[in-house]
Amino acid sequence: MTHQAFRSLLFVPGDSERKLAKAESTSADALVLDLEDAVEPSRLPQAREMVRQYMQARPERRQALWVRINPLDSGLALDDLAAIVRGAPDGILLPKVAGPAATVALAGYLDALEARDGVACGSVGIIPVATEVPDALFALGGYKHSSPRLQGLTWGAEDLASALGAATNRQEDGEYDFTYRLARSLCLLGAHAAGVRAIDTICGNFRDDAGLRREAAQARKAGFSGKIAIHPDQVAAINEAFTPDAAELEYARRIVQAFEQAPGTGTLQLDGEMLDRPHLKRAMQILAQAGSASGGPA
Repeated sequence: MTHQAFRSLLFVPGDSERKLAKAESTSADALVLDLEDAVEPSRLPQAREMVRQYMQARPERRQALWVRINPLDSGLALDDLAAIVRGAPDGILLPKVAGPAATVALAGYLDALEARDGVACGSVGIIPVATEVPDALFALGGYKHSSPRLQGLTWGAEDLASALGAATNRQEDGEYDFTYRLARSLCLLGAHAAGVRAIDTICGNFRDDAGLRREAAQARKAGFSGKIAIHPDQVAAINEAFTPDAAELEYARRIVQAFEQAPGTGTLQLDGEMLDRPHLKRAMQILAQAGSASGGPA
């Protein structure tokens, strides 16, 4: 799944047959079957079984199927993993991590469970939610060599605010307060330092389409490759924001063509603008994004 587009990752409660069925009909690139906040602890055994059955019924997948388990220190995570790895999830979303050591520990559990359940070795990826506890922000530069299973980093503001005892994580104008903007930036930098996807956090008001589109557009401009959705109605807007439009693609092709026609040149001019190697790299990334989103080679 490493070359599949990850524009939109839609959270789905793991214990809701109705919502699981509805999610499958969306254009989300990945579904995150949730065993953490969306499920009451008393329903966890049922939810684990439903998630496993859902994945096993879909060996050929249009959408990547990820599972958000409970935190490693919750006393619930190993039971989550023992129940669902046999369903061959494409990856595990790991919440409330303090740093890369949690990724290493999870990778070890996955090694053992894949072997037990006959799942291809190393096939289950990991994306930590890497900013939900205060000490996590001091470790975001350390994921680079944590595990070959690492496929991305994402961030969260709600649990961080709770951990800090903050009344809100927003300013009066609706923008995130500095601490949470810092968490977002460090997540972005940490992901790119590790060479993996940077995935933006949720837009909590699923009825605010304009706000969602603004957040998604800003995230893509900043260097994020996708965004988490909490409602099916958010998926289309997220996919649109993270898919290069026709004008972007045409200009990117022209940049690549210009450098191909001038081999050995580090700097050239196109439409009155001076371009160098970083422009070429960005143009190639745009073309790769388009190929990935359409199912072509990334």
